Amino acid sequence: MQSFIQDKHKQDAIEALKTIISYPSYLQEDPSGETPFGKDIQDVLEKTLDICQGLGFRTHLDPEGYYGYAEFGQGEELLAVLCHLDVVPPGNPELWHSGPFEAVVKDGFIIGRGTQDDKGPSIAALYAMKALMDADVTFNKRVRFIFGVDEENLWRCLSKYNENEEKATMGFAPDATFPVTYAEKGLLQVKLHSKQASAYTLKAGEAMNVVPEEATYEGEWADQLAPYLEAAGTDFVQDGQKLTVKGKSVHSKNAPNGINAIVKLADALKEVDQSPALTFLSEAVQHDARGLAIFGELQDDVSGVLTCNAATLAIGTDETVIGIDIRYPVTIEKDLIVNHLQAAADKYGLEYEEYDFLRALYVPLEMPLVQTLMSVYQEKTGDMREAMVSGGATYARTMENCVAFGAQMPHAEATLHGPNERMALEDIYTAMAIYAEAIYRLVTQ
Repeated sequence: MQSFIQDKHKQDAIEALKTIISYPSYLQEDPSGETPFGKDIQDVLEKTLDICQGLGFRTHLDPEGYYGYAEFGQGEELLAVLCHLDVVPPGNPELWHSGPFEAVVKDGFIIGRGTQDDKGPSIAALYAMKALMDADVTFNKRVRFIFGVDEENLWRCLSKYNENEEKATMGFAPDATFPVTYAEKGLLQVKLHSKQASAYTLKAGEAMNVVPEEATYEGEWADQLAPYLEAAGTDFVQDGQKLTVKGKSVHSKNAPNGINAIVKLADALKEVDQSPALTFLSEAVQHDARGLAIFGELQDDVSGVLTCNAATLAIGTDETVIGIDIRYPVTIEKDLIVNHLQAAADKYGLEYEEYDFLRALYVPLEMPLVQTLMSVYQEKTGDMREAMVSGGATYARTMENCVAFGAQMPHAEATLHGPNERMALEDIYTAMAIYAEAIYRLVTQ
């Protein structure tokens, strides 16, 4: 097994990562319509393609700004590396020890939004490929790095790519945990609407795939809410008529490991505001993050339990909207999930709207792609753990014969979507070595 990664590749990778972290590339709709997802996202896409071109890739930018790709090699077959350059919003800046978009290297880590999800892994794979190019490897397949920019929202970028571009023969998404994720739960995101009028407004939750870490109420009921929150042991801060409930933010796929600030606030608010939406959050969604009161015990032996995250809440004067993210087992049919949720919504007078849906992913363990990637990981690390199933949603499910493959190491703390997101430099270098060997085997077989 060759060692392709040199010190220069490591150094250049970190510098490139610092550069693309500096772009606050979270969704900011562009009123002018000049860019589909906002200027910062357009800028980071163009900058990344500039970097790729400088490395020796052939590049293509979608004229509408939905995606870009960088390609190297020759042959009929196409290996896709599915990356995304958009990130979730930074959250509360006071919880960051450094600027979310000012990459800092400290104590062996690089810190900044996107270091784990997905700028760090993307750069690790990209510079692993550069190491192969520098080693004059003969490619009998083309390798195409596909850069999407709407992964944290509706995946409109890869939908557009699949409408316009060549399909891959095989591929992987460097957007998960090592080793291989060969199955991903189905994803259903919905909005539940209540038309009941409200005397106040409230907005909580930043993204559908994040457990909300804060939920703030501001108004005349603040003093009434405080005793309910204290009795429940809820962490909150009150400043006059402003009251902020504290939770714990994690990715929606791990919702049972978080603390949902929206549901905590709803528990108290429903005592003073007889809103059906708030009652639904408190009585139906509850705190188990599995939706047991809605779905019952839904799980399978392949992919485990269903998760249910009340991700957003918007209370307006004439409408309340709840955003819910559900990750359901791979052997369960979508219709069963929808039927249960619609029945629960109807009970509280809420209108159901499907916001997003992604089919489950499953690539059999015996497939050559899975076998090759698993062999490389095990040989490089000595870690003999088995391939995995995930509640996360990666671009791998947008194409056939694709899986998720790293770059987070199993021992690493998952800081994605939270404050002080970071990735150990040594983990980046290890991922580069794994990716270089994996691509080498896949393109020379």
